[in-house]
Amino acid sequence: MKVTILVGTMTGTAQLCAQEMELALDDGETEVATLMMDGLDSSVFGRDGVFLICTSTYGQGDVPDNARALYEDLKSARPDLSRVRYGVFGLGDRTYAETFNFGGKRFDEILTDLGAKRIGERHMHDASSGILPEETALEWCQDWLAKAKETDTV
Repeated sequence: MKVTILVGTMTGTAQLCAQEMELALDDGETEVATLMMDGLDSSVFGRDGVFLICTSTYGQGDVPDNARALYEDLKSARPDLSRVRYGVFGLGDRTYAETFNFGGKRFDEILTDLGAKRIGERHMHDASSGILPEETALEWCQDWLAKAKETDTV
């Protein structure tokens, strides 16, 4: 199975989580590629395999700066993503209750709207929980990959 991890980050925390997930998932049976969202557009979803969106939230519930072009391209180009399967590992801080984890939520909503199928539940890490996101990412991504393999019809 091929997994592409797409990373949206401002401070590098989502990138650190993605690196931990890549190490955990790249087990010889699973081929993992991690791509920063910088400069990507919706054509990235033409790649084979499943996708894992690993993104933080910035400002007033926005996607990170490096993810903005991809997010906006998805909204404007509106490609048919009905063959795409994906998961979302979102990072946020519950002290910002009005916009908690909106970066991940925004990607989840646009991908679903374009026909993509989410695997499992969207993970919403809370920075104020005191639990390191990279620790949560390790456990979550292994469960997510197991679900992806169970539902793999390709």
